[in-house]
Amino acid sequence: MKILTAAEMRETDRMSSESFGLPSHDLMENAGRAVADFVLSRYSSANRIGVICGKGNNGGDGFVVARKLHEAGRAVRLILLAEPKELRGDAAQMFAKLPVAAVLARSSAELKQEAARTVFDSDVLIDAILGTGFRPPVNGLYAEAIAQVNASHATVVAVDIPSGADADVMGEQVGSLARADAIVTFTAPRPAHVFGSLTPGTTSIFPIGSPDEAIVSSLGLNLITPRGIAPLIGPRHAGSNKGNFGHVLVIGGSLGKAGAAAMAGMAVLRSGAGLSTVAVPKSILQTVAGFHPELMTEPVAQTKAGSISLRALRSLDKLAEGKTVLAIGPGISRIPETSKLVRTLVRKQELPTVLDADGLNAFADHAAELNGKDRSLVITPHPGEMARLLGSTVATVQGDRVGIARAFARKHRVIVVLKGHRTLIADPSGEIWVNTTGNPGMATGGTGDILTGMVAGLVAQNPKRILEAVVAAVYLHGLAGDVAREQMGEHSLVATDLLRALPEAFRRVRQAAQNASVEFTG
Repeated sequence: MKILTAAEMRETDRMSSESFGLPSHDLMENAGRAVADFVLSRYSSANRIGVICGKGNNGGDGFVVARKLHEAGRAVRLILLAEPKELRGDAAQMFAKLPVAAVLARSSAELKQEAARTVFDSDVLIDAILGTGFRPPVNGLYAEAIAQVNASHATVVAVDIPSGADADVMGEQVGSLARADAIVTFTAPRPAHVFGSLTPGTTSIFPIGSPDEAIVSSLGLNLITPRGIAPLIGPRHAGSNKGNFGHVLVIGGSLGKAGAAAMAGMAVLRSGAGLSTVAVPKSILQTVAGFHPELMTEPVAQTKAGSISLRALRSLDKLAEGKTVLAIGPGISRIPETSKLVRTLVRKQELPTVLDADGLNAFADHAAELNGKDRSLVITPHPGEMARLLGSTVATVQGDRVGIARAFARKHRVIVVLKGHRTLIADPSGEIWVNTTGNPGMATGGTGDILTGMVAGLVAQNPKRILEAVVAAVYLHGLAGDVAREQMGEHSLVATDLLRALPEAFRRVRQAAQNASVEFTG
């Protein structure tokens, strides 16, 4: 799903009407119905509904919401922050259809009167004051109305975007901003929806009729959706066997870090790959083999420090024969000899490769050697690892996550998975997919190793759809973390909980893919 600027959203609406014959009146009607349906389904016990409307099209959406909720039997009260004669076009038409009398609050004094104050004392407030076309700052009467929304004890549902927000801003908002317990927006998200932390609750995106051909964006940003990834995890053919789903070779582990390689290997299988072999230093083989009976293991030569030795190169080349994907790095250590082995393997091998953890750190000061021009190379750095690859700082990386991921992917012809809140997947063309699953409970050792195995496992099953497989793995990984959080909370979550939560994550994606709307948290 494309992420659009506010101007691009207006153009989408215009194109839908002028080029595809969908009247703007119908777009507004569909938007208002979507909000009303959301309120009725999520807040079914709420009877008193307050609707606060501005004079623009956002207010027009609010008029439809009020009408639909009134028709559903709710006690609806509405404030218009303008003279009715100031309304134009579709908003004016929708106001004329209101089945309830509007409270007119055209001044600060009127906003403070009892008739207006009782509207704010509702079970649910609908914020339809300002939409995505607004540019801060907000002041005057609208700012006072936003302050009253924020002071209310009601649950607040924002129509399109919280009033006062700049839809095109990816970071922190400035100025007066309405709080929102949930947001209902339409057709496609804007940058602030995805990156702006506008609500602690859900943001729901409803289609209102615009055809895909009318939805055009220059941002090169896409939101990952269940519908987009569900085809990669659909039902399997009855005659399938393990050979149909790929064989991943995980190369990693070192003395004291056996678990990283083992978790990656098991994540390969939990994500659906047919076979998983883990190659580790011989001294930790028994530890890894005992992690789970489904794992196959191979011992390789080791250094005195207990990491994989450069002498293991020939045996690793042999092990790679017949495999579908390589996953290099979990627990592999930063021993210089091992780092040299990693760089040699990545340079020599032509198999699709997933590179993570100390496999990435092996390329600090050697980033020029990372080149995916003639093969598929996926790197999964957290901000610290990306900073080391760039010879930069974590603050610099975090200050421009989109730009840095995009530039690195283009320069090195690799797929970059830049982990963190709103993990980004950048492909060599510079296109970016944004993930909305996951939570702070996943900030614990080993979750990155689970992701490495999942990426490798999904790629092994979809060797001709590698980018899609990476996108699916990232989404499912975060969703498994969300499932695990539901079961045990954020503080007690550990990496292996994700392995147990994966089956439920798969089920939820298949289920959510049936919905017309898209929803995410935060």
